[in-house]
Amino acid sequence: MLCLTQDMPTYFQENLHYVNQYRSLIFLLHLLVYNIAMKQAYIIVTILVLTIIHLGASDFSFRKYNHVKEFYASISNDTLEVAKIYKLPPAAILAIAGLESGYGSGYVSQITGNILSLGAFRGDYELPSVYLPYSKSKKCVLISSKEFKQCSENDLVWKKRPKSLKRDYRPLPYAGTSKHLDLLLCDPLEKNKAQKACLHDFATRWIVKSSKVRAFRDARIWLDKLISQEGIDILFNMNTNIEFIKRIGGIPHSFNYRQEWPKKVTLIMKKAGLVELTNDIYFNNMDFDRAWRNI
Repeated sequence: MLCLTQDMPTYFQENLHYVNQYRSLIFLLHLLVYNIAMKQAYIIVTILVLTIIHLGASDFSFRKYNHVKEFYASISNDTLEVAKIYKLPPAAILAIAGLESGYGSGYVSQITGNILSLGAFRGDYELPSVYLPYSKSKKCVLISSKEFKQCSENDLVWKKRPKSLKRDYRPLPYAGTSKHLDLLLCDPLEKNKAQKACLHDFATRWIVKSSKVRAFRDARIWLDKLISQEGIDILFNMNTNIEFIKRIGGIPHSFNYRQEWPKKVTLIMKKAGLVELTNDIYFNNMDFDRAWRNI
């Protein structure tokens, strides 16, 4: 009988988690074709099965989208760092950022770096009203003048966007102004600083015991008690992340009052495999690309 680990191609060996998960199916295929001296057919059929499984059968279906991968590749390490320092569940933060920013595609997050859609506190710079076009062909708001020039006039629908009331994390002298709206698009370093500042604000100004929002205060107290009982590793538990999401949203006077908000955030967390992703990076010392492929 063919030895799965010795005779299979390198592709199989690199994807043994799929082979193990579907061993019975592969074994039946083996019996079907190998016993009639069709070893090559066995290999070809098995490759097809594994490819189908890899592309379509995973629970982490959001991982097939490049824009989702690119967004989380850019913020995962910073999110984990902030979560460890301030003792917050990282997968929940990643899921909230994905929903609130449209995986970084929303015009407010693109301009300001405010990936969590955090409202401005008194004294913070806010994104003012801006006049920007919507591209009918690209189905998005355009930020850069270079993008404007690449589109025909008939493709663009110009609209005055209202003052967002969200904190603008661009550096001075641009924060709080309508100048250089594409700064973060042009400067990856400034973009990273802005997004990291947003994550830091969430941990130090929002989910704190001194917050004026009861839901945030109670969530912080609950987390502290849980960590004292179970240890910091509990922050990487699925149930902890789900409960945190429920505690800070879906009720009046919370992060988002809409009842469907916790469900949407939780769906993103599960479909993108964010609990598993953060566990692989934190506990298994995987880099992002390897952890993202580990489905």
